[in-house]
Amino acid sequence: MSDLVRISISLEADLARRLAALIRGSRYANRSQFVRDLIRRQIVDRQWAGRRRPAVGTITLVYDHHARELLDRLIDVQHRHAAQILASTHVHLSGKLCAEMIMVHARPDRIRKLADELRQLRGVLHTTLGMAGASGVRH
Repeated sequence: MSDLVRISISLEADLARRLAALIRGSRYANRSQFVRDLIRRQIVDRQWAGRRRPAVGTITLVYDHHARELLDRLIDVQHRHAAQILASTHVHLSGKLCAEMIMVHARPDRIRKLADELRQLRGVLHTTLGMAGASGVRH
């Protein structure tokens, strides 16, 4: 890092203790690295908020495959968004739980809409969404 600028922030004591606990339980060597990463994450989130160009994303689901009609509903949602879906991978985690990773290519707002639809299905226990830029990529 070439041009470092030192800044000072004020935090309530409880918030400072929680920050210290987060840093201890993370891969960060110090507060500065942790805060830099938080700031970068916020910058990226804001850039995606109004982005109109396509992005590549992954939607990861963990779900109870015994949940009533869930598999049919998952398939229905994915078929409605077929133009956005590049691929999906399904794995069995246990006798009850499955994980599915769905790779998508669309505008960020459409990717978020798809992730939200999947997240809201009864039986879906956990959903994460990751997006990356895809300028110049056509689908």
